[in-house]
Amino acid sequence: MKAFQDGSTEVFRQRYPAGHASLRHSLTDHPLLTLDRLLALSKTLPEAAIEYNAGDLPVSQDPAKTPMNGLDVEETIRRIAENESWLVLKNIEQDEVYASLLEETLSDLADAIQRGTGEMFKREAFVFISSPGAVTPFHMDPEHNILMQIRGSKIFHLFSAPMGAIVSEEQHEAFYADEGHRNLPYRDEFKTYEKMIEMEPGDALYVPVKTPHWVAVGPEVSVSLSVTWRSRASDREAHLRQANRWLRAHGFSPPPAGQSPVRDGVAALGARAAARFRR
Repeated sequence: MKAFQDGSTEVFRQRYPAGHASLRHSLTDHPLLTLDRLLALSKTLPEAAIEYNAGDLPVSQDPAKTPMNGLDVEETIRRIAENESWLVLKNIEQDEVYASLLEETLSDLADAIQRGTGEMFKREAFVFISSPGAVTPFHMDPEHNILMQIRGSKIFHLFSAPMGAIVSEEQHEAFYADEGHRNLPYRDEFKTYEKMIEMEPGDALYVPVKTPHWVAVGPEVSVSLSVTWRSRASDREAHLRQANRWLRAHGFSPPPAGQSPVRDGVAALGARAAARFRR
């Protein structure tokens, strides 16, 4: 079965990699994505692959103060309709049947991705299970990401802004140096860049690397599948930001990313070489 409906792959090809794209998918009735099957999956994943907390959160949530829901994982999933919670199963490709689902899903888009950014690597999949009204706070992610709505509805608040308008150079650098959380401080003036995208079962959304966003679940339980990958471009930026972080910590003032492409290339190459040396 094709994961994406006719027309979606062409829309994706036209927008990838820099522009978000609304798509349609065919996985709403997939047997691996029912709550019962996901509960069974949760019992096989390592503890580090499951993150959950209270879902009644402000958009600008301090990650150090995120409240727990007082339940265990199984009870969180079984009572998700009533317990005001948010849960993610990370790296579900650790299970071979979900690894196959990930590969089959991305295979529909492989040609467009290859043409746009070259080889796909670090392919991963995540499932989000959320109570009615739950909020995923304002944040950014380091991967190319397609979110597919399986059950329930969401409003996806996406912010397409010029470099530096929402996330500073220092925030980018801390993020890639594992010194900054994915959550971001939110300010009302960011609404200038906001686009609200309603998502129902069968809807999918391509979200470019590090596009700031927050998500609000509708009046029913929500299940979403996220498939992600890295590219040469995203890997290069990660190494550039790490190099700039090191320079800033040692008293230098590196120029903003993109201002000097030659210099950026040298810095990213140096950071990549240093990472290989440390390994």
